[in-house]
Amino acid sequence: MTSSTFRSAALEREKRLRLLSDADRDIIRLAHDPLFPRLLEQIKAVGGCAHPVYLSGSTIASDALTGEVISSYSTAGEPGERLAVRCRNRRASVCAPCAYLHAGDTYQLIRAGLSGGKSVPEGVRERPRLFVTLTAPSFGAVHRFRNSERCRPRRDGGTCEHGRPVGCGLVHTEGDPALGRPLCADCYDYVGHVLWHAHAGRLWDRFTTAARRHLASAAGIPRSRLREHLVASFAKVAEHQKRAAIHFHGVVRLDGPAGPGDPPPPWATAELLSEAIHAAAASANVRTPESDAYGDVLLLWGQQLDVRPIRAFADGEGPTDDAVAAYVAKYVSKGTADTGAGVDYRVTSPNDIHAAVVTPHVRALMATCWRLGGLPELGHLRLRSCAHSLGYRGHILTKTRHYSTTYAALREERAEYRRGDTGPTDNPTVITESQWRYVGSGYTPGAARLAAGIAYDIATSRELAREAIAEERRWRDA
Repeated sequence: MTSSTFRSAALEREKRLRLLSDADRDIIRLAHDPLFPRLLEQIKAVGGCAHPVYLSGSTIASDALTGEVISSYSTAGEPGERLAVRCRNRRASVCAPCAYLHAGDTYQLIRAGLSGGKSVPEGVRERPRLFVTLTAPSFGAVHRFRNSERCRPRRDGGTCEHGRPVGCGLVHTEGDPALGRPLCADCYDYVGHVLWHAHAGRLWDRFTTAARRHLASAAGIPRSRLREHLVASFAKVAEHQKRAAIHFHGVVRLDGPAGPGDPPPPWATAELLSEAIHAAAASANVRTPESDAYGDVLLLWGQQLDVRPIRAFADGEGPTDDAVAAYVAKYVSKGTADTGAGVDYRVTSPNDIHAAVVTPHVRALMATCWRLGGLPELGHLRLRSCAHSLGYRGHILTKTRHYSTTYAALREERAEYRRGDTGPTDNPTVITESQWRYVGSGYTPGAARLAAGIAYDIATSRELAREAIAEERRWRDA
């Protein structure tokens, strides 16, 4: 090859490289790295996590008696001298691979409290168990879906004090963006809505306390001695409605004083538990601190209350163990952005609220959070830092200690399974010394594209396996 031909080829390569995107050039750079295969292994190991965390350090396992080193690991030989671990974000809009794993853990956690397993005895199937839905009260008339019926028919054609119609004669579809929006934004109680969100966790505590008090009163025993007769276990998940208001789905179970392995006394029936829940939902309340801006507000549960017994098997009426667990797991991976009830990132100024891609109704709720957050008497509520979640400060899922296992236990069980039964942790004389530190997070443009492809392949394989299992069942049942 002549020098002129060589120069022409080099210029052509440079021209083609300039036409490539930053991600393409980064992929080429990564592919020429000798540790590229190990980089792919790390990305596959975290399931194509969208925003992994990187750690640097080492682990040494040695025999406590002899001092012999049994195994050791260091990130010195890893790409960039660091190890990728999952971000563990529960929101599918932020990281779909980690959200899928978190939803699976939630399913196992809820199901273990209903069917047993994961250190919970199978006898919990025979306990009084109810699936409860508690809603927020009305803060103003909103557009709603009514199964091919008119939204809010009004024969008198009246208007509110702001001159807007108090009814809506339209028939909304399920995907109509008008659903959940107020008929009149000026009539809507945005302050009450935000304050209810901010105190929803406390209202739930009042509800559970009132339910236990009703059970003790029905049995004729002091509330302080109820624990000597039974344990009421709860697990709940929070979900946003179309009107951007939180409501709770909860699982309630009655056990004996020793916990899940102990049956409750004969008088502790599902019917009595249902009565206690209805009474507690009607009586539980929280009064907000008095303020010159809005006075004081009495916060209550909404009128819509659903209480249904949970069935162990698919016979009779009511949801089954698996259906309840799947229902809770479905919503635990949804963020506020998925339901249109906020955003999945914190806002730091009114400009962020103005720029957020949300409906005018949600923007008004976020602005109300910001305004109320500036009041000294409400400083303890941290409303400005929770404006992205419309003032709701609680966890998406909470449970009592005796209900079932924990997320940490499920993750440790999965880690032990991956290590195998012959790992050094099986030997009680083994001492493990670890030193780890955080060194970064996220991907380069090329690595991000590789991770997205790996995550897509895993999700596709999972879907194909699910379809194959369903097809096999159809052939078997035919």
